[in-house]
Amino acid sequence: MDAAAKLIEEWTLPSAATLGSSVRAKGILREVRAHLPLTAKKLLDIEVGALTLRMPEGANGDFRTASAIVSKTLEGIEGLPVIPREVEDILTISSAERHRWLKDGRLQSAGTRTVKLRGRARKITFHVFDPRHIEDVLDRDLVTAWREEDAIAAAENRRRAAGKAALKRAQKNGRKAVAAPDSTRGEMSRQKLKGWDEFERDGLLR
Repeated sequence: MDAAAKLIEEWTLPSAATLGSSVRAKGILREVRAHLPLTAKKLLDIEVGALTLRMPEGANGDFRTASAIVSKTLEGIEGLPVIPREVEDILTISSAERHRWLKDGRLQSAGTRTVKLRGRARKITFHVFDPRHIEDVLDRDLVTAWREEDAIAAAENRRRAAGKAALKRAQKNGRKAVAAPDSTRGEMSRQKLKGWDEFERDGLLR
């Protein structure tokens, strides 16, 4: 930061807003910067859990304007929706876990957000989450419980798959075993039919 800056103001971010996540804190910084004039965006930074605005001496008017914007934007910042990368950092989970738990309803979506990627025409849409829901998941250590549930479900799925495979093999082997006696009976029938012709020719039935 510019050592010559004389106008300085800090705003400490409450833990209810950051949820203990540096990724979340940087997300709040980006949210606040988005409301500032272009010339002031880079003059706001984050240092040890606090937003810091620094401007050179003589920029009093711009400083007051930017300071008021920051203060206004931070009002109710604890309710700022949590985006996917922040959820993963707060809960220490993988993208695969986030997708799975969102799909089955354990992670509850608070809606979607669509943004345009920088320098591209393409837009992406993703789910966002209520910070109080994420805080509840964190406080109750639900991630540990969910992982245990998933491990049990995976083991059960493997057991069922193994059972189905074993049944299929048994059915296949059973069909082969049944085919052999049928062939033997067919041969015996043909032999009996040959004897029957001789029996009938000798007139023993008359």
